[in-house]
Amino acid sequence: MKKLMIMGAGIYQVPLLKKAKEMGIYTIAVSIPGNYPGFEVADQVCYENTVDYEKVLEIAKREKIDGIVTAGTDVAVITIGRVCDEMGLSGLSFEAAKIASNKILMKKKYEEYGVRTARFRELSFEDDMYEKVKELNFPLIFKAIDSSGSRGIIRVNALEEFEAARSVVKSITRNQSFIIEEFVEGEEFGAQAFVYHGEVKFILPHGDYVFQGDTGVPVGHFAPYNLDETVIDDMKVQLTNAVRAMGLDNCAINADFILKDNQTYVLELGGRSGATCLAELVSIYYGYDYYEKLILAALGEEVEFPQTQAVPNASMLLRSDRDGVITSIENRNQPDDDIYEIQFDYKVGDPVKKFHVGPHRIGHVVTKGDTLEGAVDKLHEVLEHIKITVQ
Repeated sequence: MKKLMIMGAGIYQVPLLKKAKEMGIYTIAVSIPGNYPGFEVADQVCYENTVDYEKVLEIAKREKIDGIVTAGTDVAVITIGRVCDEMGLSGLSFEAAKIASNKILMKKKYEEYGVRTARFRELSFEDDMYEKVKELNFPLIFKAIDSSGSRGIIRVNALEEFEAARSVVKSITRNQSFIIEEFVEGEEFGAQAFVYHGEVKFILPHGDYVFQGDTGVPVGHFAPYNLDETVIDDMKVQLTNAVRAMGLDNCAINADFILKDNQTYVLELGGRSGATCLAELVSIYYGYDYYEKLILAALGEEVEFPQTQAVPNASMLLRSDRDGVITSIENRNQPDDDIYEIQFDYKVGDPVKKFHVGPHRIGHVVTKGDTLEGAVDKLHEVLEHIKITVQ
C-alpha cells in the first residue's frame, strides 16, 4: 500500500484525505495539534508544524512515504519542496518552493523575467518607510512575504496609515522584511493550472467574488470567466512566464491576477491548488476529480488533464458578520442536481469568528448549471434558503 503524506488537516485538506483513502492509499496527516477535521479521516497523524521542513523530512524518511501534497494553503509548500528534493519524490523543487513561499523572491523573479506585475519595494521593519516608497503611488499594499489566506495584506491610502499597517504585518510574519507595492486598480480574477514534467497542462481562468476588508479577500469563484480572446491569450502568457520565472514544475498552480486596461498583472502564484472551492471548480468544469489528479501526480503517476467539457459552476463561502456562537443552522434547500455541495464547517454550539480572512469561513455552497447565469442564479437561490444564526 502506498503512503501519502498530506500537509495540514484543515478543511481544505479533508477532500485530499478522503479521496486518497478511497483510492486505497495510506494517509499521513501532518499538522500542529488543534481542532482540525482531518485528524478523524487520516490513517495516521503526526503532530508537527508543517513549516518545519527538517522535522517533517525526518518523519517522511521514517515512514518511507511515496508522495507528499497539500491543497489550499501556501505555508506547507516549502516543506513539500524540501521533502521532494531529498527523497526524489514528484513535486516542485525546494528552490521553487522557496520562491513560491516568499513574495519578495517571487516579485524579484517576475522583474527579472519580464512578468507584468505591480511596482514594489522591499523593506526591513527598521527602514524609513516614507523614504523607501516615495516613488510609489497610492494606494499601496503592505504585505507579509510568507503569509497565505489574505493574512498580513493591508491596503494603505495615506501616510498616516503606515505605522498601523506595518504593525499588523510584523505581528503575522516570521521574517525581518516585508513588501510595499502599488495597488493596481482593476478587476481581480484568478486561474487554476497544473504544470507537469515541464509542461503547463491546463489553464482555467475564473472569476472571483471578493469581500472587501483591509484588502480584497476571495469568498467565492465562478467559471467560465468570460474574457476577450486577446485578454485570455495575454493572461496565459503572463502565467506561463511566471511559472518559468519561479521554476515551478510537477505541481498545481493557484494564480491571482488584476485585469487593468485589458492587460493581466500577476499578483502572485502559489505552488498548490486554490482554496475557496477552487479544486471543486476544476472538477466540475472539466468533469474529473481534481483531488485524484493531485494525488496521482504527487505519487509520480502519469496523469492526463482532459478538457473535453466545460460545465459552468459557482461557489460562495458561508460567513458570519460577528464573533459568537452558532445557535441554529437552517437549510431549507431540497435535493437538486445543480447543487453540487452544501457544507457546514461548524455545528450548533461552536464558536465562530466574524469574517475577515479566508480561514474564518463557516461553510460553503457550490452549484452548477447549463449556463453560467443558471449556475449563479442557483447559487443565490441556495444561499437564500440557508440561515445560520450567531449570537
